[in-house]
Amino acid sequence: MHLLGTGTAMMKYAMRKKHVKMIPELIAAARDAGVRFVACTMSMDIMGIERDELLENVEFGGIATFLDAPEKASVNLFI
Repeated sequence: MHLLGTGTAMMKYAMRKKHVKMIPELIAAARDAGVRFVACTMSMDIMGIERDELLENVEFGGIATFLDAPEKASVNLFI
């Protein structure tokens, strides 16, 4: 999906041009703010993504995890 590296290069260029922090910095800031990263196991299965392909400290869950999250948090995003 990264178009043989072209997509990644285009995103990095656009982020630099707009003075947006790079992805590792954004992830670190989110973690420092207490953000939880939860990967949908069903989506991972459908897309053929393995757990070891994701970042460290990513949690794994299904729809029950997603539905339970809004009760414990002020914001919940599904991306």
